Amino acid sequence: MQTPSIVLYGIPNCDTVRKARAWCDAHGVATQFHDFKKSGVPENALRQWQQHIGMDALINKRGTTWRQLDDAARLAAGDSRLVGKVLQANPSLIKRPVVDWGDQAQPRFTVGFSEASWSSRIAPIHP
Repeated sequence: MQTPSIVLYGIPNCDTVRKARAWCDAHGVATQFHDFKKSGVPENALRQWQQHIGMDALINKRGTTWRQLDDAARLAAGDSRLVGKVLQANPSLIKRPVVDWGDQAQPRFTVGFSEASWSSRIAPIHP
């Protein structure tokens, strides 16, 4: 069995992740799910996200996890050299889902779920 080329990163009890996974199931889109709580946040993926998406787009500054961070952690989250460690220690800070659409899609990585956007991306990938 071939591993799906689309990887959905997130937390299973996140409402947006649930919607995204349900949408994929309903549209027959095979995905691999990477659970931040069980498997952590991969360092290599974080580096790619930082390069392609930018950390400002990844950090959820509206959530309770951000509000509960101490000042030192918030400062570290603004430092490109330290932000990865902060996100690995606090995966709930990451906006979800982060999607790796595979090499054939541009842009390769997205954050969040939009039914319209996903429909337009999936059509060329899964005829």
